[in-house]
Amino acid sequence: MENLLSSWCSTVKSLPQNYVFPEDERPGKQIVPIFKNCPVIDLEKAVSGDRNNVIQQILQACQDSGFFQVINHRVCEDLIDDTMEIIKEFFNMPNEDKASLYSLDPHKSCRLYTSSFDYAREPIHLWRDSLKHPCHPLDKFVDLWPQKPSKYRDVVGKYTVEVRNLSLKLLEMICEGLKLKSGYFGDELTGIQMLTLNHYPPCPDPSLAMGISKHRDPNIITVLYQGNMCGLQVLKDGQWFMVETFPNAFVVNLGQQLKVISNGKFESAEHRAVTNSKEARYTIASFINPRNDAFIEPAKELLEKDDCCPLYRAFSYREFHDAFEEHRGEGEATLEVFKIKG
Repeated sequence: MENLLSSWCSTVKSLPQNYVFPEDERPGKQIVPIFKNCPVIDLEKAVSGDRNNVIQQILQACQDSGFFQVINHRVCEDLIDDTMEIIKEFFNMPNEDKASLYSLDPHKSCRLYTSSFDYAREPIHLWRDSLKHPCHPLDKFVDLWPQKPSKYRDVVGKYTVEVRNLSLKLLEMICEGLKLKSGYFGDELTGIQMLTLNHYPPCPDPSLAMGISKHRDPNIITVLYQGNMCGLQVLKDGQWFMVETFPNAFVVNLGQQLKVISNGKFESAEHRAVTNSKEARYTIASFINPRNDAFIEPAKELLEKDDCCPLYRAFSYREFHDAFEEHRGEGEATLEVFKIKG
């Protein structure tokens, strides 16, 4: 527990050297502009008779950057607020109440940790604490979750179910837009759901530190709630942009499996999280992943419709994730492993 960032960070006035990133990887002091071109898509319009237009907006966002935000998504606003309050309460509990969850073992199912999955081997640490655990099916995993705060399992459980339903609804619209068979994103491709709760304490020097290093997500789709505090940045056309916050909006980020399935039509953008010196920031990320033994490849229906050759060979998700960890989240380097040459 002595490694847990929140247990000691308020006592230091300067950034420890093992949290200082190299100059070409740190955010520096430059002002990052707001990502004004990040689409904000009103999902209620898909219910009120304009479904095709909403689907086209989603497809365009998937092609342009792989990043968009959704509003009027029908995830209960009170539930979102309650979940964020529970998350804050969890991270601010005394260390003794969190000690049983802390682990350096990346294979532990429900795990509290500092920095990344590989704290012991990394030369520089991220300025964040995280709690990560599986959450689907709920009844299989909920007993592994924190017992404190007392409402954690009830509130977070309801949240994960609603956000999963939203994720599957988005994937079904993507499926419809690409003219794939209904149910293409079935249990093999979406059977694993992981929740990661992030706590970024105030940082002595945000220009030198990183909350999360730049990376592309290896999964199918990520749905993030970032509250009302900016910190998420996306790389677009070689420039970093800050992802704006909107009340009760979710940021949707395509994982690299969708880039493969779409045969390169969709983007999976590099993104990162930065820190600030004044306030703690909390985020809730839900990751929809394929099962480890699921095989991923460009959708055959899409290849036939477009009369084109596949850009990527078929692979298992376990194989992809091993390559992702080997390349430490470097998205393009990971994809290169699976590209068909020539």
